[in-house]
Amino acid sequence: MSLEHIPSVNELVQRVSTTPPVARMPRPLVVDATRAVLDQYRRSLIEDDAAVLSAEALTERIGERLENELAAPLRPVINATGIIIHTGLGRAPLARRAVAAMEAVAAGYAPVELDMETGRRGRRALVVRDLLCRLTGAESATVVNNNAAALLLAMTCLARGRRVIVSRGELIEIGGSFRLPDIIAAGGALLREVGTTNRTRLADYERAVDESTAAVLKVHPSNYRIEGFRQEVAIGTLAGLGARHNVLVIHDIGSGALDSLEHLGIGSSEPVASVSVKAGADLVLFSGDKLLGGPQAGIIVGRRALIDSIEEHPLMRAMRVDKTTLAALGVTLQLHLDAPTAAEQLPVFAMAAAPIDELRRRGARLAERLDGLAGLDVTIEDSVAYLGGGSLPTEGLPSCALVIRTPAIGEDDMLDRLRRGRHPVVGRAAGGAVWLDLRTVFPAQDEQLLAAIRSAMAQSDREHK
Repeated sequence: MSLEHIPSVNELVQRVSTTPPVARMPRPLVVDATRAVLDQYRRSLIEDDAAVLSAEALTERIGERLENELAAPLRPVINATGIIIHTGLGRAPLARRAVAAMEAVAAGYAPVELDMETGRRGRRALVVRDLLCRLTGAESATVVNNNAAALLLAMTCLARGRRVIVSRGELIEIGGSFRLPDIIAAGGALLREVGTTNRTRLADYERAVDESTAAVLKVHPSNYRIEGFRQEVAIGTLAGLGARHNVLVIHDIGSGALDSLEHLGIGSSEPVASVSVKAGADLVLFSGDKLLGGPQAGIIVGRRALIDSIEEHPLMRAMRVDKTTLAALGVTLQLHLDAPTAAEQLPVFAMAAAPIDELRRRGARLAERLDGLAGLDVTIEDSVAYLGGGSLPTEGLPSCALVIRTPAIGEDDMLDRLRRGRHPVVGRAAGGAVWLDLRTVFPAQDEQLLAAIRSAMAQSDREHK
């Protein structure tokens, strides 16, 4: 294909520099963006026989590239996947009060390691320790940067050079290909597997305990389920085993439920931190940014002597959290003190509990406002949403979605346009259509969602001008 029609760099720089946002940008930045867009355009013409773009369409592409380059590196997106605790999208969104608390301390100073009563240096976890102990019934608590760090610290501090017993059915792989045996090994502990994938009995643990055993580790396999012919040993029974043989019992419950999830209309099989503490676990580990609905954090609750030992370990400094995390976590825990308040103000719970009839009404209003948009067919369909983040992988939540069919564009191209737009939207493709699940779209984002869809549809028109 001939490339003679392509405008010069100078012509496009002159064009794009007349637009208000770009007019204030340094000329070298504008020139670099123009050259990058033109290089990409030339390659597409040569390799793909792509459509010819007008000078106006190229100018718009350059403007969009500059806008993206100068935007904050991490921008908000609209989560239309139907996965509430979406690991790829930052897991749990925070309550407004938690966001306000983060902002308040981020802009100034806060007594992160200063005891305001005595004026002496204190420990970071003191900010949230009382709240964690009150909510879980534990003697003490501490906080690190995520739950994998909590497990690594426990292994390093309490089991290094000794054996840790784990059921084969609980040797999970976490997201990003991080495997439980690797974390245990990184902590210097020695893994002792017992039982089989689907059945592990108390006798299996009993036979494995010897003088080299430091701990029994029970791990909630939060991202999968084994159904049918299966057996596991309850945490209370393991606590009795640990007491008889003088070995620690550690329960990694993963998702961090502080209470039953029955108020969400879900028959929950998720372990609850306070139940594990009451059952006799020496330590309970869980995440802060899943069912807790707070910021990313790894929380360790349990016996005071063990918590003190962990906090005094040199590795603790490498895994500590900052003031904004402590501020958000503290407010989130305060909300959990009152179940109705938590259900109303924590987005994870509010989204999960949103009535299906209300979602359908929102969907109908959105579809009506998109009616008549050329090249777009929109319907409202029932769908299934999930809590996500490894929580309740087999228990779906009834939901509804905007289902968009764009024959002239195709679902993959439409998803790409939505994802790259000014108000990025992440959805999913199924059955030749784009599905935008409304359970994970905040009502306040409806206008942005509509704008994103219209912008994606207008893109093809612009490119052919």
